[in-house]
Amino acid sequence: MRALLSVYDKTGLEDLARGLSDLGWELVSSGGTAAALAAAGIDCVEVADLTGAPEMLGGRVKTLHPAIHGGILADRSKPEHLDTLDRLGIGLIDLVVCNLYPFTSDPSVELIDVGGPTMVRAAAKNHDHVGVVVDPEDYPGVLAELRSGGTLSLETRRRLARRAFAHTAGYDAAIVEWLDSLEPSLDTPPRGADDAVLPPTIHLTLERAGSLRYGENPHQHGARYRVLGQHSWWDDVTQHGGKELSYLNIFDADAAWRLVHELAGDGPDVSVAIIKHANPCGAAVDAGLAAAYERALACDPQSAFGGIVAIGGVVTTAVADAIAAGPQADVIVAPSYEPEALAQLASKRKATRLLSAPSPEQITRQYRGLGASVLVQEADRFLADPGTWEVVTRTRPTDAQWRDLVLAWKVCARTTSNAIAVVTDGQAVGVGAGQQSRVVAAEIAVAKAGSRASGGAAASDAFFPFPDGLEVLANAGVAAVVQPGGSIRDGEVTAAADEAGIAMVTTGERHFRH
Repeated sequence: MRALLSVYDKTGLEDLARGLSDLGWELVSSGGTAAALAAAGIDCVEVADLTGAPEMLGGRVKTLHPAIHGGILADRSKPEHLDTLDRLGIGLIDLVVCNLYPFTSDPSVELIDVGGPTMVRAAAKNHDHVGVVVDPEDYPGVLAELRSGGTLSLETRRRLARRAFAHTAGYDAAIVEWLDSLEPSLDTPPRGADDAVLPPTIHLTLERAGSLRYGENPHQHGARYRVLGQHSWWDDVTQHGGKELSYLNIFDADAAWRLVHELAGDGPDVSVAIIKHANPCGAAVDAGLAAAYERALACDPQSAFGGIVAIGGVVTTAVADAIAAGPQADVIVAPSYEPEALAQLASKRKATRLLSAPSPEQITRQYRGLGASVLVQEADRFLADPGTWEVVTRTRPTDAQWRDLVLAWKVCARTTSNAIAVVTDGQAVGVGAGQQSRVVAAEIAVAKAGSRASGGAAASDAFFPFPDGLEVLANAGVAAVVQPGGSIRDGEVTAAADEAGIAMVTTGERHFRH
């Protein structure tokens, strides 16, 4: 039996090679792998001795030879294949152990592997007869099976072949993404699309990063995947208590955690966000986290039951006291917890998932599956700085109203459309989400806010097509409004704001969210 070993990642190589050698396998290797085996005192045959051709072009060509690929690809059920190998003096190769240059760690032409993927794909194609191993985690299992039965089962070879093809697919996808980043594609981009952002083809290889309790509903299976070779903030989350996370726990916790980081400003205030079904039902900034939580909860305590609480700072015992006095939360996510606070929440909120998490990475693209079609867009982000917003009314916002307008704008932008958010003194007091009518969204927001809307600021995620939505806010006592502008009736809306004596600013950017 003969094994070809050619690996960049030499984790576990010595144990695997020694185990194969002890089983009587002949080892074939080259380059750095052969040097590593020699240093460990393990005999191997150099690829150059097998092929009769020396390595050339600085190592770019060494395994691309019939003596290698004939031994890998021969169909052993066909006598003519075996006769050909015999006539040419080519020996069979029964196992290929190969992993590729770490392209994603330092993308460059020199790290585009050619011989490695060729050997991997050849062995995977011929998995009826040949085993292929691309992940050091598989070494112990492969050795154990060879020791017990002398060969790998077809089931194992098929599983390893699938992993091998996934390995090369992810590798090729990373190369395509890197080439896209170097210069725009020569293909004509879709109208209005920046081709550097939305290339003509997108190659995603996803690896399962964790199982979930279930999907959106208990009868649906669910799992969290990540883009192969990329790191997600979820990979560094520590769960301290509670049940296994479900699909919606992760979806809503991600929304809450990102919103908390967007609310964090340059000043001393800290932020808290409460999310229910992907929409904010509470958000506040304050000098203290306990107060910020209580003010966020006060927005809509009924909706907060079973929601996600994101805390923008270390959870102290004071914060834990405030949370423990509030409604049950499905998930609490924070950067860290004081030990006493963690113990307190774990004892008083046994069903709550307690997560400590790093800052989230920036989203660049968003994908939404539509059967055989996929909608792809650049991720939404805030482009217009509040300093560039235009005051379109005679009345100008006060400094306090400006701060509330910014907070309302951020909360509204992360709320399902049509959306209206009302904020007073750094606290969301009413949110109207996901309505077909902007007027109804405004009515819901002010109904939740009640008397707290008086003197506050409101945001609309898109322009007011008619003055009626603005009038709902003005009648509730809202003193300042921020909206994108751009309606053909902007003049009528501005006139209604002037008539009500409220300040209105436009941002020039819309934030629909579906």
